[in-house]
Amino acid sequence: MKPSAASMKPSAAPMKSSAAAMKPIGQSGVSGDSSSKKRNGKAVVCSDVSSDKNDGVVFFKNVTFGPQEDELRIRLIHFWEARNALSKILIGLEMLLIDEEGTVIQGFIPPSRIDTYLRHMIPGSTYRLNNFFGSKTKNVYRVADPDVTIAFSWNSVLSVLKDSSIRFPEDRFCFHGYEQFEAACDLRGDLYDYIGHIRLVNEQTLNESLVLDEVEIASMRRILVHVQTHDGPVMKLYIWDKAATDFYEKFKSLGKPPNVILVTTVNPKRFGGALSLSSLSSSRVFFDMDVQPTREYLAWLESNSEVANRVNAEIVTKAEAATIGELLSYMKQEEAKVAWFECTATIDDVVRDSAWYYIACGGCKTKATKGPTTLMCKKCEKTEITGAAEYLTKLSVYDNNDYASFVVLGDGGHELTGKKASELVESYYEANEGAGDGHVVPVSQALIDTIGQTRTFVIKILNHNLEGKTQALTVTKVLPLEVPALGCDLDDSVVVPPTAVTLEIGNREEGSSVVNEEHADEGVKRGSDMIVLEDAKRAKCG
Repeated sequence: MKPSAASMKPSAAPMKSSAAAMKPIGQSGVSGDSSSKKRNGKAVVCSDVSSDKNDGVVFFKNVTFGPQEDELRIRLIHFWEARNALSKILIGLEMLLIDEEGTVIQGFIPPSRIDTYLRHMIPGSTYRLNNFFGSKTKNVYRVADPDVTIAFSWNSVLSVLKDSSIRFPEDRFCFHGYEQFEAACDLRGDLYDYIGHIRLVNEQTLNESLVLDEVEIASMRRILVHVQTHDGPVMKLYIWDKAATDFYEKFKSLGKPPNVILVTTVNPKRFGGALSLSSLSSSRVFFDMDVQPTREYLAWLESNSEVANRVNAEIVTKAEAATIGELLSYMKQEEAKVAWFECTATIDDVVRDSAWYYIACGGCKTKATKGPTTLMCKKCEKTEITGAAEYLTKLSVYDNNDYASFVVLGDGGHELTGKKASELVESYYEANEGAGDGHVVPVSQALIDTIGQTRTFVIKILNHNLEGKTQALTVTKVLPLEVPALGCDLDDSVVVPPTAVTLEIGNREEGSSVVNEEHADEGVKRGSDMIVLEDAKRAKCG
C-alpha cells in the first residue's frame, strides 16, 4: 500500500485513545517517560507517557540505513506474520506504518522480540518509537515505496502517543488497474491495492438470497470474487486464508451482499493464461462503507449504474485449449496452478442405468433434503422449499486419443439439450400419471439425441486436482454447437450461465453411481453430502 499521486487523499482525523489503556507487558518492565531505557540490557515497552516532546522527532522521509536514536511518531495501520513459504517457519512480524505527513513505510519485528511488543500493538493506534534500525527493504512482495524498513532493535522503546493534537491519516491506498497489473504479472515485486464492484462471489451472482458456504470456505481456505473497476475488464480476485475468513465474517455481518470491495496488497498472477489477482498474508478486505475509497466508489456506482452494468456479471476470461491427455499431464506438473481450459470431446453414449437428475433447492440449487412433510435446504437454512429437478447426467466421451466420463450437472444439461431438466421431468409425469413420486424417470430422449455431438467444455482445474486427491474436474460452461472456441481478449467478456459439470477422467466403462458434490463447482453445492443418483425423486413444492 504505497502512496502515489493516484492515491486517495487521506483524511485527517483526531487520534483515538484506543491504545491508551493498554497495560505494559514484556521482559523488562515499564518506563514512566518516552526516553529510551533498558532493564538488564533488554528493550523497554512504555504505556504511560507523561508528555510528548518534539525533541529528536523525525519523519519517515528522514530515516536512513543503520542504527538510529531518533524518535518516530507513528500510526500502526496493520501487522501480520511473515513465514517462509516452504517451511512455514516464522521469520518475524511485518507492519505497515504511517506518519503525520501521510508517508507509508514498512516495519519489522524479529521473532525473538515479538512477545515483547505484540500485545501492545492495536491496528489504528498511535505510538512513539525510540531507537530503531533502518534496514534495506526486501524486493520481494514489498508493500511500501521507501527502500528502508523500520526494524525494531535490541534497545527499541515503544510507547503510546497521548497527544491528541497530533493528526495522522487513517490509511493510504495505492490502486492499480488492469494494465498496471498486467505489466507486473508474475514478477514477485511490489504489491498494490485493488478496488471495484463485485460481479460474482464463488461463481454466484449478487442477490439478496446469496448465501456463502462456510464449510466450503473453511475447507478450501479460498474465496473467488469477480471484480470490475468502473467499465474496465472483469478480473478474478482470489482471497486466501485469513483474508478469506475476514471476507466471510464481514459478508455475513452485513446481512446482505456488499457491492464494492477493496483488497490491499494483491499479487498479480497468471492462471491458465488469464490474469488474476491473489491476496497474501498482508492483505486486508474492505466493503461498501468501511473506508473513504469504498464510500466514494459506492457513490460513483450508485450514480453510474448503466456504466457499471455494461458488462454481464457471469464472465470468464480466455481459456487455453487442451486435450484430455494434456489435462492429465498439466495436473502432474509441480508448478501447476488453478486454471481454466477448453476441452473438446465427442459424446459417445449416455449412461442409462442410473438417474440423470436430482431434486435441488429452487433458490440455490443445492441438493434438497427430505423432511417429514416438506423439502428442506441446508444451505439456505430453510425448512420448507420448492424443489426443482436439475441435471445430473453421466456421458461417455472421447477425443482423438483418450476416453473420459463427463457428469453433467445443473445448467450444463440445459446447454446440451436446449431443455431444462425440470421441464423434461414434469413432461414425463404428465404423460405417466400412474408413476409415483419415488419413481425414477428414464433417461430423456433429449439427452440421447446428443450422442455423436462434438462439444467444447470450459473446465476448471482445482486445488484438489493438483494435490492428487481426485482427477474429477469441474466444467464451468458447455459451449453452444457451431460456436468457435473462446478467442476474446481479456478486455472482452463472455457470458457464462452458472453451470456445473464434473469431468471424471478414467475408464469409459466406469459406472459409479455416486458423484461427490464437492466438484459441482457452479450451481450445485460443494459440501459434506453426496449426490446419490438413485435417490433422485419427483420435485415437490414446499
